[in-house]
Amino acid sequence: MAKDFEAGDYRYRIQHPLVSHPDYDTLLLASRQRTRGGPLQRVVLKPLRLEHGREARARALEEVRLSKSLRHRNIAPVLGSAVRDEVAYVVMEWGRGRFLLSLMDAAVSVNRKLSPDFAAYIAAEVADALDHAHRAVDEEGRRLHLVHRAVGPMRIRVGDDGHVRLTNFGAAYSELLGRLRTPTGVLRGDPAYIAPEILLGFLEPAASQGDPLTPRRMDGRADVFSLGLVLLEMLLARYPLDPPDTVWPDVQKRFPPEVRGERSSPLSLETLANRVLDFGPEEVRRVAEELPEPLRRIVAKSLHPEPDERYETAGRMRDELRAFLSRPGKQRPFGAREAKAEAHSIIEQASDLEKLGAYPVVERGFLPLPPDMPLTNADASED
Repeated sequence: MAKDFEAGDYRYRIQHPLVSHPDYDTLLLASRQRTRGGPLQRVVLKPLRLEHGREARARALEEVRLSKSLRHRNIAPVLGSAVRDEVAYVVMEWGRGRFLLSLMDAAVSVNRKLSPDFAAYIAAEVADALDHAHRAVDEEGRRLHLVHRAVGPMRIRVGDDGHVRLTNFGAAYSELLGRLRTPTGVLRGDPAYIAPEILLGFLEPAASQGDPLTPRRMDGRADVFSLGLVLLEMLLARYPLDPPDTVWPDVQKRFPPEVRGERSSPLSLETLANRVLDFGPEEVRRVAEELPEPLRRIVAKSLHPEPDERYETAGRMRDELRAFLSRPGKQRPFGAREAKAEAHSIIEQASDLEKLGAYPVVERGFLPLPPDMPLTNADASED
């Protein structure tokens, strides 16, 4: 699938899809080299294929511009943008590792759960990244009031060195001057991890609310909810809003057919919305009863349906998670070294094709290919 093109000062060579799935942004593994010569650099390209090429270019440039305010060790860098024909690409740094979803799937494949320490470490690192993003300012020092809106296991990258990075701010809400407005009727972000106030902003809009899918009360606490759901999913080894032993009530709140999610999902937007809105403190308490008490408390606070009852900032959530990781009786806090060891152990087990019950269907290249899926030329020459 190798394809060459030039854009700006660089020559790009697309090798193969890293992620190609209807529920997530397409990501392409590629290399780039300055047209005047120099070393090859491995990058990830995110294509933006919108109806009008001009809008695609504008959205790519907006994400690049926004990234300049997000310099943090736990936020994946954006290197720039590139345009080829009617496709605009966001160019992102590539690092060896895997998405959290891939790691979670691998653990389930070999009948393992991520350890509570591992889950708390991942969540603490992401909370640190969110705390930085929520405080970000533009070039003139104005607060951006940024909300990621798509925090989920496929936007969290776990490096081979155990370090964690939050990726993909393409669906972020911000008050960046000149930003493009969200198209009418499009719910930005990931519906599977959406905060209830975003849904209620549509169902019960405030009188002064201009966009029904961007409520005025939305702030960084919406990301705290999303991260709390990711943390609970890591600890339970299943998606919390779809437990096998629960019969959900009939859909009570109806969404007009013209409202659609930016991304597709296994469940309809209407079904997901009703499950989020029914997931109150009692339900959280029930599904989290098996967790260590400090984590039960953290999960319950981050997933409270009322934003005022959640952590005031992602930084507060981070601090409580790090207190758990440094609790009395531990020789040293759980950190990148321990995360690296646990992730490596899971991958090593999942790489045994005799034990592996399923192959990864979202992220390519993180486990060995099955015997009936031979390498392509691009794969074979990748390294």
